[in-house]
Amino acid sequence: MRVQADRVSVTGPHGTLLSPTSLTVSGGELAIVHGEPGVGVTAFGLALAGRLKPATGTVTVEGGDARKVVAVVDSPGVSEPDGTLTLQVVVGEELELAKRPAGKAAVANWLAEHDAAAFATTRFENIEAVTRTRLLTALAASREGVGVLVLDTPDRHTSDVEGWTRVAREHAGRGLAVVVLTATTPVSALPSKPALLGGLDQPDPVRCAPAAIPAETTLEETVPDETPETSGDQE
Repeated sequence: MRVQADRVSVTGPHGTLLSPTSLTVSGGELAIVHGEPGVGVTAFGLALAGRLKPATGTVTVEGGDARKVVAVVDSPGVSEPDGTLTLQVVVGEELELAKRPAGKAAVANWLAEHDAAAFATTRFENIEAVTRTRLLTALAASREGVGVLVLDTPDRHTSDVEGWTRVAREHAGRGLAVVVLTATTPVSALPSKPALLGGLDQPDPVRCAPAAIPAETTLEETVPDETPETSGDQE
């Protein structure tokens, strides 16, 4: 799975939202992307997911249709849950979106499996930021066919960089391609050198999962020859 943005720009009714930006992220990799606070950050995430048509440039997703394989997590004004709903209602809606069982029992089981049963009736706006990101990311990753996660500005909820970084690395470590969009965290406080919105020559993403062995690699190249050596004549 790989998503590649090549010189993607986005315009709105009143001008440019996103200057040409390039980025390539493959399965098992984590890319941190930084931009100025505003709608341009979200616009880039929506373009990666095929939900916003670029004014210039292209987005290519290897492995499927962008709208099906790229999930945008907690996007302000787009996929951000209603804060007045309880956690159990939010989880039920997300499970239904993923076309999974979403009845009371299914929701209760899911919350228990993700160590969140104690917060079932808590209003979502009162859920701790790290828990919010962890649960929403897990729900998005559970959708059938999803291979790319785009976490939209988790830093807008907290200054705890380590919390959302840990979540992102865990999913990249499982083989997903993960992009985290940031805006309010200073570049110097980010866990790795970020790609910059408006940039074309970007740093390499961080690999969190072992690289796959190329298909053409032969058994002889991966398994040492353990045939015992012989010397001299046998008696």
